[in-house]
Amino acid sequence: MLKKVDLERLLRSNDLGNTLLSNSYINYLEKVQLASTGIDALDGALSGGLPKGELSEIVGLRSSGRMSVLCAAMAAATSRGELVGLIDTLDTFAPGSAVTSGIKLSHLLWIRGHPDTHGEDEAHALGRALKALGLLLNAGGFGIVALDLTDLSERTLSRIPFTTWMRLPRAIKGQPTVCVLMGNRPVARSAGGVTLNLQKVEDAVRWSGNIGHGSLLRGLEVTVRVTGARRPDDGRAFKLFISADAMHSSSLSGS
Repeated sequence: MLKKVDLERLLRSNDLGNTLLSNSYINYLEKVQLASTGIDALDGALSGGLPKGELSEIVGLRSSGRMSVLCAAMAAATSRGELVGLIDTLDTFAPGSAVTSGIKLSHLLWIRGHPDTHGEDEAHALGRALKALGLLLNAGGFGIVALDLTDLSERTLSRIPFTTWMRLPRAIKGQPTVCVLMGNRPVARSAGGVTLNLQKVEDAVRWSGNIGHGSLLRGLEVTVRVTGARRPDDGRAFKLFISADAMHSSSLSGS
């Protein structure tokens, strides 16, 4: 049975140009608008940035740099004069980190959930957050709208109706808005969206000098794996260095 890699090799050997998949991706890039994340290596892997009018994801375990990447993207958007919206389901966002990353707070709409304060359970808090997401997407006018799903239990996430993930892509289609879900694991993305899966590398933490008294935290190194249905290099990984003060990128290295 002919494998995909064998078929691509056969097409190239006969000077038939790019494969059907890569041609489709090139045509897609000509039509879609991209929003820079403000991180050069990440933008390079994304062919320019996160796709507008699509539902994408930034996922990873705690301390994997997922919030740093989101803040970098929102900072880049506010520097372009765009408005950004963050729906903070469990009220874990720290405005101080937003300022450090360069987000203009005057351009940020922060919708805070209060599940503990008002005695709400996770399911109720998530329901309110999803309604807020729908309202922001229908209102329009945002460069980025993000929904934070981190630390929600698997039971709560499994109760989200499948129709929700069908409705959201339709709501954002054609808009100059990037919609991002942030969580512990992949949940949903649209056909043209991407998933950024962040993982800490071995011995990820970097210190200034030898570890011990007086050493300062420089940051940590993570691996980012980019997946998307329309990407010919689906699953390619590269490394980023996340500094203690701000996000900056290393050179792109495939794995």
